[in-house]
Amino acid sequence: MESVQHYIQEGILYEPVVPDIHDWPIAKLTKDKEAFLKKSIEDAVSLLIRHTEADNQPLQTLIERTMYLERIRMYEEPWKVDPSDERKFWAKVKKDLVSVERTIENKEEANERYRKILEQVVDRFIREIAGNFRPSSYHFAKRFLPFFFSTLLNASAGKTLKSTINHSVGLQEKVHLIGETESLRKLAKIGTIVLVPTHLSNVDSILVGWSLHALGLPAFIYGAGLNLYNTKILAYFMNRLGAYKVDRRKKNPIYRETLEAYSTNAIERGVHSLFFPGGTRSRSGMIEKKLKLGLLGTAIEAQRRVFIRDGAEAKKVFVVPMVMSYHFVLEAASLINQHLQSTGQEQYYLAGDESSSYLAFLKFVWTTFSTSSEIALAFGKPMDLFGNFVDDEGRSFDSRGREVEVRDYFKSKGDYKEDPQRDAEYTRMLGEKIVERYHVENRVFSSHVVAFVAFEWLKKQNTGLDLYGLLRIPEDERQIPILEFRTAVDRAMARLRTLAEEGKVHLASHLINDNGTIIEHGLRNMGIYHAKRPISYLNEHTLAVDSMNLLYYYHNRLEGYGLAKYI
Repeated sequence: MESVQHYIQEGILYEPVVPDIHDWPIAKLTKDKEAFLKKSIEDAVSLLIRHTEADNQPLQTLIERTMYLERIRMYEEPWKVDPSDERKFWAKVKKDLVSVERTIENKEEANERYRKILEQVVDRFIREIAGNFRPSSYHFAKRFLPFFFSTLLNASAGKTLKSTINHSVGLQEKVHLIGETESLRKLAKIGTIVLVPTHLSNVDSILVGWSLHALGLPAFIYGAGLNLYNTKILAYFMNRLGAYKVDRRKKNPIYRETLEAYSTNAIERGVHSLFFPGGTRSRSGMIEKKLKLGLLGTAIEAQRRVFIRDGAEAKKVFVVPMVMSYHFVLEAASLINQHLQSTGQEQYYLAGDESSSYLAFLKFVWTTFSTSSEIALAFGKPMDLFGNFVDDEGRSFDSRGREVEVRDYFKSKGDYKEDPQRDAEYTRMLGEKIVERYHVENRVFSSHVVAFVAFEWLKKQNTGLDLYGLLRIPEDERQIPILEFRTAVDRAMARLRTLAEEGKVHLASHLINDNGTIIEHGLRNMGIYHAKRPISYLNEHTLAVDSMNLLYYYHNRLEGYGLAKYI
């Protein structure tokens, strides 16, 4: 089976899985948006009331707690994308709560009024969250984004004017789509896909969206952090291409249940979904080890509902892990600073988030395209919601290769049963399986190897220092003899090749070269976007580290494989 990468490099995109854009699940959802939102509101309100009753908590307390947390957020973390009438809305909620408390003595009547207030809060949240999908905007984006990136690529260093005009070099030459692409296309025809990528950069969403189009898949809905809407060009596309807003500042239970109701109902309707289960960009540079399980849980709830509603005709929900691999990350400097500040006791200066700047974004793209650097988007082996691998026909098989019936996971004594505790355990197990697959599907780049070996070599030379002490060692102690470095790389590569043979990781195609070539490739590509290169030649015999923080960030990509003992 040939990969999609081959077809795209020949200039041929896959035919759409669903030819008519108006037949896409996301387009149908948008057409029926008000009914969808109404159902999501009803589900969220019903679940919140059940929770308060189970906890013997007055509904009034839930609303008051939410109002309190929202007022703190508005004061401490205001963003320019926040609605202008927020304070006015919550002032009205407070007024309504006081009115009920002062004027209504009948408990049932008071509870009914509190329910109406709760519905108003949920309605507001759901409309803040809700996304749109416009076919006209999608058609524009699918033409504009590849043209935009390809123009930058062809206009970059070493490209001729003729190639720039003719776009002779394409986006696909820098962004490689690899892995289980054929299976993904086949499963999208018979079920609902939940794509769960790793998350390194705010550029991820754009690249994943392009990759789905390149594979001929219908557009996915996806949860986009509200902070991205601060950048107008991103906000323009996300507001029209199916993104729904996720405001991670909102920690209250009403918002959380509303968000989960939105996701559950979308998946139940067969809308393909994408969310980053890490919750946010990896601040450390590591592959995610701990996932946010809320939205994963919505897929399990949606699958249960579909089985009950459609019986033998029910479609399955398939989970596809995806691993993003870069030689350098736009926001690396600020991300690692944030990570170190949150995990250590030392004070670190938090640089601005580079991705919020138009010029920084364009510089990042230009740097990517004007060098030999590449990006890999690896689609992992599809699974069902219980971590069983599935074949191209959607059949599930356990670890012993035996076919299993997924609907039986939701039954008790032969009947479907709602069991939140059981489903929470299923969600936890699915999260663990996704983390495991992230490490297997990861594509190791030369820059990852160079960074890991360099940092671990320095660590072994300074065994008396903790991490924060190591990051502060003076410049003259950050030098590595080339011969010793090559020996350490030899050992690391030998181990990585063994792991690859055992099916525990994947190596990028450029790692088939000899180790000397790999080192040169890694040094040339690692961190070239940054003002301070993590590591470079001091002279022909010595390497020097210019930024220990950045070296640590890129080193972290290979944490979790037990490589340190081979350095």
